Amino acid sequence: MALPRLHTVVLVSGAALLTRRALKRRIARSPLWPLPALPEPISGHSKRRATAVRKLLITGRTEVAEGVVQLRLEGTALPPWSPGAHLDLVLPSGLVRQYSLCGDPADTGAYTVATRLVADGRGGSREVHEQLQEGLEVEVRGPRNRFPLTEAPGYVFVVGGIGITPVLPMLRALAASGAEWRLLYGGRSRASMPFLEEIEKLGADGDRVTVVAQDEAGHPDVAGALADLAPGTAVYCCGPEPLMAAATAGLPEGCTLHLERFSAATGGTAGSERSEAFEVELRRSGRTVPVAAGQSVLAAVRAELPHVAYSCEQGFCGTCQQRVLEGEIDHRDELLTDDERGDSMLICVSRCRGGRLVLDL
Repeated sequence: MALPRLHTVVLVSGAALLTRRALKRRIARSPLWPLPALPEPISGHSKRRATAVRKLLITGRTEVAEGVVQLRLEGTALPPWSPGAHLDLVLPSGLVRQYSLCGDPADTGAYTVATRLVADGRGGSREVHEQLQEGLEVEVRGPRNRFPLTEAPGYVFVVGGIGITPVLPMLRALAASGAEWRLLYGGRSRASMPFLEEIEKLGADGDRVTVVAQDEAGHPDVAGALADLAPGTAVYCCGPEPLMAAATAGLPEGCTLHLERFSAATGGTAGSERSEAFEVELRRSGRTVPVAAGQSVLAAVRAELPHVAYSCEQGFCGTCQQRVLEGEIDHRDELLTDDERGDSMLICVSRCRGGRLVLDL
């Protein structure tokens, strides 16, 4: 009787071993098994941005202007970045906010960001100012760059207030290379303008920098700064919406305009068109959710998947970008490139043309 029992045990053990091996191979092909194995997902990020979430230590906190705090975030094996890039900060409350990198790309052991306190904002800047102190860890994603410094025969920068943060590394790089550049820098007062002393030193050779403090000289003359530019000049603008509207209106023919927004454009179309109900299939999760006429895709999806990332809810930051597997997209954002619009959408504002979308979620 012992031999048959032993034979049975051997057979069962062998079958279990084969099953475990097969299961490992199946999971390797699709880590979310038993959900369907699909091509490599890009959900929640563009094809160009770093996606890893990492924890960095706050090792420096400095007030660089009235109401503006600079943070130094140290870590190891940090992804490289280029001027114009920004970082997603996951704040202690769970809010995600984007802050431009304003340090030195050659400093591979730390990222530097700066933010102005916005008293009547949506809470992100207040949380940074009140809760992020030296010695604490903060989660970050990125960096990624939608405001890169392109090659051009010359450059003009039109900046307002905290909009200097993505531009400062550009100015350093151009000054070091000997390129032709000029800056119009405006703010409420000189005391409120971050990095002003360094910027004036960078532009001391050739009177490259024009500083306009509103309490001294009113609003900057954007049209005058853009008059008579040579064809091919790259114009970079970051700041309040009226400043960017003036740069757009005053751009000379033959020049290129690059904008970095910290808020949705005034009078923009994001989310403002007529909306109809439809449904969204979440392919990887095996669920289908209805999206009501007055509801965003983001809100409907987060009811099922509460950890889906988002930030601005206005279609300009890109945090909620998701891959679309099927369906016609009604794009209402102000950010995605034509290439990205082919197979992805910002689910905070964009919708469906028709009755159904399929997301890679």
